[in-house]
Amino acid sequence: MMHITTLDDGLDVFKALGSEVRLEIIKILLENDSMNMNELAGHLHITSGALTGHIKKLEDCGIVTVSMENGRHGNQKMCSVHLDSILVDLKGERSGDKNVYRTQIRVGHYTDYEVYPTCGLASGVSLIGEVDDARYFAHPDRYNADIVWFTKGYIEYVIPNFIPASQKIDQIMLSAELGSEAPGVNNVWPSDIHFYLNGKFIGIWTSPGDFGDVHGLFTPDWWYPNWNQYGLLKLLVVNRNGSFIDGLRISDVCIDDLELNHHSPIKFRMAVPDCAAHVGGLTIFGRSFGNYSQDIDVRISYSPAGSAGD
Repeated sequence: MMHITTLDDGLDVFKALGSEVRLEIIKILLENDSMNMNELAGHLHITSGALTGHIKKLEDCGIVTVSMENGRHGNQKMCSVHLDSILVDLKGERSGDKNVYRTQIRVGHYTDYEVYPTCGLASGVSLIGEVDDARYFAHPDRYNADIVWFTKGYIEYVIPNFIPASQKIDQIMLSAELGSEAPGVNNVWPSDIHFYLNGKFIGIWTSPGDFGDVHGLFTPDWWYPNWNQYGLLKLLVVNRNGSFIDGLRISDVCIDDLELNHHSPIKFRMAVPDCAAHVGGLTIFGRSFGNYSQDIDVRISYSPAGSAGD
């Protein structure tokens, strides 16, 4: 998921999509999952040279990825659509960062957990402890973790709340790169990931798989090729209108139900419970893994308590 908060930030994407040929490229790739450059040029009835220019524009803004694969006729460039969604949030253009507290939480800075194998955690340079041994989730080096994974259970983070005094919280936005957790990898491995704020169930997002078809853009070279490579960037928003993932409503729970102000502790839990329809695990990618160089990104919008709209 790509989240565009200002028109200026989205300019390259808008330019890339402002071409009928490039839109057709995206449609063809979505229908075929991936395709080599020669096949794609043939479908479009254009030369390989002309296609290269279009693919570069789509690749530069992160819409399409190109990888080298071995085929019957030697190495070939394979193209595929990288994004699952693009969210354009024009409220960000109007309001900017006014009355917004922003922070990032390292993946390893969880405060509570209960996890079951397959499971593990790693920093950008090495594994932390032994894989499939949940005891290492309590290891002191966990604070350096940039990836964690488990088959079922939960992991919980305390969100720092440093909004000014006498303010109330109007909206919480959380973004993180997430995926399922299969033994090895499996691009078709659904998992129902449950979200909670302060113990209140917010909703579910079903991860489609544990992705390992290509190396993650930021995944370190030492990482094992048959392990989780990247996830999908998801945006969870809770505001006065309800709770949303990538702009799609997942529940009617609204920010007023949580009654949050500058005194409030904020606990964010992600879980894959036994009762889920798809118990497919959870992988959380930090800045040293996956396709997005970020940790768990948090934005809290606030306004004076007792202001209009209360």
